Amino acid sequence: MRENTDIKGIYVALEDFLERLPLNPPAYSVPCPSDDSPLRRFVALQKNALLVLGPRRLPPTHTPGSNSYTSISILTSVGFRNLEISDYICAARKLRPDVVIGCADIVYGEARAKLGLKRKEKMGERTLAWTKALLTEFQEEQESSDTKPTIWAPILPIGGEMQRELLEYLEEAVVLGDVGGLIIYDIGGIDAIPASLTTLPRLAFTEPRGPHMILDEIALGIDIFSLPFLNAATDAGVALTFRFPVPSHGKGQQPKTVLGLDMLSPQYITDLAPLETDCDCYACAQHHCAFVQHLLSANEMLGWVLLQVHNHAIADAFFTGIRTSIANVTYADDCTAFEKTYERELPIGTGVGPRIRGYQFQPSGVTMKKPNPSAYKKLQEPELLSDNGTLEESLISPSVYARDLEEMGFAKQS
Repeated sequence: MRENTDIKGIYVALEDFLERLPLNPPAYSVPCPSDDSPLRRFVALQKNALLVLGPRRLPPTHTPGSNSYTSISILTSVGFRNLEISDYICAARKLRPDVVIGCADIVYGEARAKLGLKRKEKMGERTLAWTKALLTEFQEEQESSDTKPTIWAPILPIGGEMQRELLEYLEEAVVLGDVGGLIIYDIGGIDAIPASLTTLPRLAFTEPRGPHMILDEIALGIDIFSLPFLNAATDAGVALTFRFPVPSHGKGQQPKTVLGLDMLSPQYITDLAPLETDCDCYACAQHHCAFVQHLLSANEMLGWVLLQVHNHAIADAFFTGIRTSIANVTYADDCTAFEKTYERELPIGTGVGPRIRGYQFQPSGVTMKKPNPSAYKKLQEPELLSDNGTLEESLISPSVYARDLEEMGFAKQS
């Protein structure tokens, strides 16, 4: 990934490193000089890449528990638990990332639209208290410290009046140089930002579903994005193919062009073309569609790795094109051409991806189905029995000798 992509920063969620109490994950024990970050060494990240630490992964898994005035609810590798705000601040001091994301009392999912007045007041009060605790802790460090991280503060999706005290406190903190950026959880929250904070960079945790939403949010003032849809597309076996600005030969095509290709489609079984003709990433330069299709069909992890390299290369080119378009003062026209050329939604891939990890599905109660199919079945199950009730012999042993299989060759077309 380092050699074949232009990824300039990564976001790391603390909940991915936590297990049981006491709070002492292995990342804390990495040998590290005082001018370096233990977390950077633990994840093997090069020094010229931005390292961002936040409490929860993106997108976060909904938790059955709720936040309190001193903690937030998280999902670790061993289940749900509460992370004390003081423990998060301690982790930020020990791990020494470049940027620390301030904790916010956020309600996720459909419940956000149903929040009452009292719940919104609690969100503002808790987030203000947590932000004060974080900034106060790092204000005590020496100004000349090379490892002092930059604090990025949250803007809540509850309107400006409901978080007026938080915004006033952030205005004072910016004057002191304690806040280096803002976190936007809902694009409507931009309207709540006071004029004195408009110069700060804005990182969106809005979970855009595709490139069209990214273009819309850039027009509204977002500077940096997290892109969960890249991982989702890769897991689904989709190779992204969109370009910005739209190449002259593709503008205004009817019907609109798809944003990606389902690499598990049978049409790619014998396709020796690269995933994208104009892409020079490692996957496109060294392999072809048929090879990637075979890997995905065989559930080989390399297939998803190659897709991820390619999809990140497409995202890199996309944002490079955006910066060029803004510099050329053609952004609005280029967005219009993109809207006319490409479908709005990403294609729905037929792949299921690698085995689903716990943080990739949302809990729905004790009766929810297992997220992963069983790898093995009992031989006595009805679908494995013949008409007379006996096991099919072909299910137990191959119908040819091993010598014949070796001569024929494995995974070869006869």
